[in-house]
Formats: sequence, C-alpha cells, structure tokens
Amino acid sequence: MGNYAKWIGGGLGWAFGGPVGALIGFALGSMIGDADIKTTALGVGKTTEGDFKMSLLVLMACIMKADGRVDRSELAIVKRFLVSNFGEQGALEAMPILKNLLDQEINETEVSAQIGQNLNYSSKLELLHLLFDIAYADGEVVDSELATIVRIANIFRIDRLDFESIKAPYMKSKDHNWSYKSLEIEPSATDDEIKKAYRKMAMKYHPDKVNDLGEEVKKSATEKFRSINEAYENLKKQRGFA
Repeated sequence: MGNYAKWIGGGLGWAFGGPVGALIGFALGSMIGDADIKTTALGVGKTTEGDFKMSLLVLMACIMKADGRVDRSELAIVKRFLVSNFGEQGALEAMPILKNLLDQEINETEVSAQIGQNLNYSSKLELLHLLFDIAYADGEVVDSELATIVRIANIFRIDRLDFESIKAPYMKSKDHNWSYKSLEIEPSATDDEIKKAYRKMAMKYHPDKVNDLGEEVKKSATEKFRSINEAYENLKKQRGFA
C-alpha cells in the first residue's frame, strides 16, 4: 500500500468492484502494484473506511469537473479542504489519486448508483455534507456545483427535507430561513416544535452514526452536528426562548 495507507489502509470492500473500482484501479495503477490493491480488498457487503474515502475522492472529482475545467486555484482550495479534514499526510496521499481521477471520464450516474446502493443512509448524508464543504471551500456554491450535488442526492434517494437541511448552512447569505430548513421545519413552527425538531436532528446527525468510517469522517460529522446547534441557537435568539 506504500504511501496511501490513510486512503486504502482500511481495505476496500464493495468499492473494489464496479465503476468505482475501475476508476480507483486506474488511478492507483501507476502508484502501487495490483497485488497490493488485491491484498486490501475485503468481502462485499460491509462498508469500510476505505470504501467511503475512495467514494469521496471519486465524487469530489465529479464536483470539480462540474464547470468543465479544473484550475490551479481550485486544486489549492481542495488541498486545503483535505488538510482540514484528513491532515497533512492524508492530503499528501489523496492529491495524486484525485489528480489521476480528474484525468478520467467519470460516469456520474453509474458511480453514484454504486455508492448509493452500498452506503447506509447516515453515510450518504455525511458524504453529501462533505461535497457541500468542497463546493463551498471558495466561499460560494456555484450553480454547476449545486446541480451536480442535486443529481447525486437524487440517485442516493435522499429525502428532500434532509437535502435542504444539509444545504441550508451554505446558503446563509441568500436564505434568511436557513435555520428553519436546517431543522427541517417551517417558519410557522411553534417554539415547542422547534425544540422537538432540534432533538430529532441532533439524534439524526450525531457523529456516532458514522463511527465505522474512521476518526476523520467522524470529525467532519461533528461539524454538521455543530451546524444543527448553530441553527437552533439562532432561532432561540430570534424568538427569545430558552
């Protein structure tokens, strides 16, 4: 596995096959031998840390290619995202893999379908959260990026309210109702309904839901958990309840 332990060290299960596996195999082909890849492959069924992380890199490439070009400034932004979420070593390992993926033709529908069929719902929500993080890394989610994330979410069969909840914190400057959407409620909700919604969302997005995907992914999930708290505190302030 050489210098890519953080990204395939947890092994590859279902991501080793299908369209995702073909992309990964090509991306890693010039970096590590086929035998090394095979020794890390696990049984199909259980999602491993490696499955999730490689799925993230493939979908990151989809987001980056959404506007038809990838420039150096975008690569620099993505590297900062990787450092922030996976540390210096994780970013160092991921960037060559990602650059190889960017050189390939990616069938967004096929890879999203494979990922959607194998990840549980909580993991799919976290993957979408990370994709929004990437799109927003330059301070704005542009239309082409949002359209790509919407298509992926639809293939994942993400509930509309769940999608709006994940998207809402990235739209603070454009949508004054973002706090309500984060908690999956309407502005007409009562204070008691807001409190009930907050408890429900805090359970849904608790970091323990993605325990099996590694400490770095759990750390990212904690950020989404904090955004739920931020939305709740914002509404408490607006409405003046404790």
